[in-house]
Amino acid sequence: MADDPQRNFRSAYYEKVGFRGVEEKKSLEILLKDNPLDLEKLSTFSQRFPLPSMYRIHVWKVLLGILPPHSDSHALVGGYRKEQYQDILEALEVMRYINSSTPSTHVYLRMFQLESQTLPRCSETSLPDEENEDFLSISRAMEEIVDDPVDCYWLVKCFVNQYHTKFGDSVPHLPKSLEHYLSQEEPRLLNHLKNSGALHQLPYNLWFRHCFAGCLPESSLQRRLPAIFSSSTKATIYKEWVWDKVISGSCKILVFVALEILLSYKIMLMGINRPEGVVRFLCNIPQENTDAIVTKAIDLWHKYSGTLIHAI
Repeated sequence: MADDPQRNFRSAYYEKVGFRGVEEKKSLEILLKDNPLDLEKLSTFSQRFPLPSMYRIHVWKVLLGILPPHSDSHALVGGYRKEQYQDILEALEVMRYINSSTPSTHVYLRMFQLESQTLPRCSETSLPDEENEDFLSISRAMEEIVDDPVDCYWLVKCFVNQYHTKFGDSVPHLPKSLEHYLSQEEPRLLNHLKNSGALHQLPYNLWFRHCFAGCLPESSLQRRLPAIFSSSTKATIYKEWVWDKVISGSCKILVFVALEILLSYKIMLMGINRPEGVVRFLCNIPQENTDAIVTKAIDLWHKYSGTLIHAI
């Protein structure tokens, strides 16, 4: 069959203005019709292409194990998840760990602690310490994405568990990986960070333990659409999320987001000679440029890792 010139022109135009994979929506819909769902194919799709916003949460639930591969069991399992959520919530209320004024993210933390058997004694409870800040940061970011509290809790819980289980041994090595790629892209900046003593004080926890939650705004983790696109077209164009890549099996994307932050603010960073000044700037980067940073970071990730690599 001959290629459709109009379709090829449209695809080429979308590619040119920065939106890859406009035609992939149909491919994902075909994958989602499989029963059972093929987790490997869904992971590969999520690594190669941005997920459409209308399917993102559903795909996340499947990849994180919140929903099983068998589609005909989704409603039943979803009901069980909701019942379990309510049971844990009521137990915490009875034990007076939470009340109506407890922030939702702290409620999720107490639920997580109860399920993981790390809940402190009631007499010892206080504001969560730094050890729990990873969970709370991800919870706050997830609340900006998911409206339903049941879905939000399960997504945060399974995201955190998967990240620690799958990448826990790799996370301590991500700063060294960042140093390697920075030496390839901008060795002068790397030398400046070393000589100023800032390299080992970069906000690695914010980047690699919080997965940029609290650093990049929720809107910057997606690709915004220019006004030239109609509302119907916007519904079919994907938003590339860094967390799509993490959930589908690659924490290395986090290295390239950090790398692109350093590259984007190279001139500013080269003018700062004190490590605390570098850290202060990187913890409060200007928000107006973050969309471009994420877009370029994903391009760097594809450049070095390829589109089919799942390993970190």
